[in-house]
Amino acid sequence: MKLWRSVVGKLWITIIGLVATILLFLGVYLLPYIDSNFAHPNDVKRLFVYTAIVGFSLTTFFAFFLFTKITQPMRLLKSAAETIRQGDYSSRVVPIRSTDEIGELAQTFNHMAEELDLVIQDLQHEKEHLSSILRSMTDAVITFDAVGCVLSTNPQGQAQLEKWNTLEWNEMEEYELDQSVPGPLRPLFHEVISQAVEVTTRIHVKQEVWSVVMGPLHNVNGVRGAVAVLRNVTEEVRLEKMRKDFIANISHEIRTPLSMLQGYSEALLDDIVTSPEERRELVQVIHDESLRMGRLVKDLLDLARMEAGHLQMHWAEVDANELIHRVIRKYSVLAKEQAIPLGVELKAKRYILAKADEDRLEQVLTNLLDNAFRHSQAEQLIQIETEVIADSRQEWLVIHVRDHGQGIPSQDLSYIFERFYKADKARTRGVTGGTGLGLAIVKNIVEAHQGKIEVSSKVGAGTTFSISLPFVIVN
Repeated sequence: MKLWRSVVGKLWITIIGLVATILLFLGVYLLPYIDSNFAHPNDVKRLFVYTAIVGFSLTTFFAFFLFTKITQPMRLLKSAAETIRQGDYSSRVVPIRSTDEIGELAQTFNHMAEELDLVIQDLQHEKEHLSSILRSMTDAVITFDAVGCVLSTNPQGQAQLEKWNTLEWNEMEEYELDQSVPGPLRPLFHEVISQAVEVTTRIHVKQEVWSVVMGPLHNVNGVRGAVAVLRNVTEEVRLEKMRKDFIANISHEIRTPLSMLQGYSEALLDDIVTSPEERRELVQVIHDESLRMGRLVKDLLDLARMEAGHLQMHWAEVDANELIHRVIRKYSVLAKEQAIPLGVELKAKRYILAKADEDRLEQVLTNLLDNAFRHSQAEQLIQIETEVIADSRQEWLVIHVRDHGQGIPSQDLSYIFERFYKADKARTRGVTGGTGLGLAIVKNIVEAHQGKIEVSSKVGAGTTFSISLPFVIVN
């Protein structure tokens, strides 16, 4: 800063002008005294020169004194304030040894800087704390300004924005908002901004269901934006639907045998039937229905234990070829009675499953063959085949259970391993129908063996179930 622009410079110039004015004024009135006491002109000039030098020296000394006491502390205050403005809140003014207003100003400035530093640290701590909470949330959090531009997100929200922004939402063009708002959220955003209310709903995006809570962000002038919290509830909705379907299906399955048990037992109690043959027929029906209910309860308990991970497995080495031949022998009589050819084709002498439960695998093949016989007609071949498939990590024994029955529609294939699939019209139950839980139990047993089960089918051409199990070959 230039000296004459500072407060001290201005004071200095003012004092010099004042001294010069006084000297001129005194000089005019002291001229008679000067004329009478200073006869020679050089003496007069010398007097004025000495007087000017003394006056200039005094004003200069006074100016530098003011510069030390006023200007320098003010410049220190200005420098510290500039440092704080740039973001360094630890800056302080060097202690000023003065008890006047400038010293008090410096102390007040330092105290203000300390308080400001503490406030900024608290704000930064709260910001980091909030940021940590948002990053650790499994829900997606997105904030928008009043025109729809994204202000901030957590990682889950950013990932969801990137995913949704790749989709097209032509049906949302009626909302004249910034395209940063994903299509599914635009109606909600419009409602929140226009009405300043919180909205909670569920939206469907492709095959997913999202629970959305969107609320307004307020300031003194009104609504300045909106914040949305999104949670993927697809699995919850699916499980809720499964629960409702399970209750409906189990009620349906139990109602019929219970009605028959009640009706036939009442007939026996009321002596409606008189002949021993009729009485024996009713007792046989009651017996069959009680067995059916017993099978249903047993399958439900088995399935519940499997899904809870409490199924007890007896692990041992299992000869897959011997297991398959044993199951074939068990069904040979039924195959002759129904005139259904039953074949087997094994491509190796022995398949050894190093860790398997023989009884459970027999249950798997039994359930699959039951289904095959139930949905096949006479002369329609049922066959068990085996083959070996190898990938980069494992060799697999693949057991195919193939029938040439009525088949399954393609739209139903993804549901056949769910409970009570037999209620589907594509596979009706015969007189000796099962409980509808067999394929769900099969899937759980196969997965417990670290294997997988697949199905392929064509309506009118038959169905093939393929079970893949890890194994070793013994020649």
